Amino acid sequence: MLHNRGEVAKSTRNKILKIIKDLNYQPNILASTLASKKSATFATLFPQPPSAGGYWDKPVIGVNKRISELSQYGIDLKPFTFSQTEPASFVDTSNEILRIVPDGVVFAPFFKKESNVFIHHLKKLNIPFVFIDSEIKNAGQVGYVGQNSYQSGLVSGKLLDYLLPQGNILVIHFAKEMDNQNHLVQREKGFYDWYLKNNQNKHRLYTVEVPDTGNENWMEDLKEKVQNNNIKGIFVTNSKVFHVGQLIKKYRLYDLKVIGHDLLKENVRYLENEIVHFLICQRPEEQGYSAINKLFRHVVQKKVIAKKNYTSIDIITKENVHYYKEYEYNL
Repeated sequence: MLHNRGEVAKSTRNKILKIIKDLNYQPNILASTLASKKSATFATLFPQPPSAGGYWDKPVIGVNKRISELSQYGIDLKPFTFSQTEPASFVDTSNEILRIVPDGVVFAPFFKKESNVFIHHLKKLNIPFVFIDSEIKNAGQVGYVGQNSYQSGLVSGKLLDYLLPQGNILVIHFAKEMDNQNHLVQREKGFYDWYLKNNQNKHRLYTVEVPDTGNENWMEDLKEKVQNNNIKGIFVTNSKVFHVGQLIKKYRLYDLKVIGHDLLKENVRYLENEIVHFLICQRPEEQGYSAINKLFRHVVQKKVIAKKNYTSIDIITKENVHYYKEYEYNL
């Protein structure tokens, strides 16, 4: 009767409706989904890891875990990837997603301009989306799962300030089109703001972008930057801090204090050798799991969910890395 199927006497219908109202009955969305055998298709759009075991392999672990748990609800996953160095790759792959018209999308707005175009089309098709790893403010997203990138920059600034009683600092972006990569911009801003408020003229800060590490010229350029500007500390805004480890070993710059991001095998090796002093980690497996869960609760369960789900800003050292729960994924 609740679905208006068949003939029901008006008096009987009124009695039942009164009981429903008195009991504050809510329909079971999950049971209805199972009964109708309807499925939902979710798409993910993540950067391609540059090598096996890279950072972007890890959110996939969390995504697949949650999708496996939701298999009884008929959730189908369509994974897509794009090149971290080619915005055109993001455009091509996002267009592939639009052609299949999924019921929801989880994606990393890695390139801000291209992401805004993708978002425009998702909205036109009424496709809900969740941001992972980085966010674009007030873009109409169902939610965001990841670190507060600005706050992460503040934490890194404070840590490096503790390490350095004096000397200058170099902020390094190993990335192309920096202005288009919102999360790196926010980390840099938070880092600079820490020193604007707390510097007391102890340090000068410099920023350099390294768009290509395909040849060794970048190492020579960085070495000169370090030596000519009394650089004593380095902050790397993404997971490619192992490149700085390579630089330090090649030119024996062992007095540098270094902070970077993420538990990649290469990064952990330099952390264990005390060439890198801190790694800022952001629980990528948890991000993948939570992002899919947000989409499921919104699309299938029809729940109102929190817009933001900030993951913790974890500070990893040589002394605690082997006790960190995500370390096992890097073996």
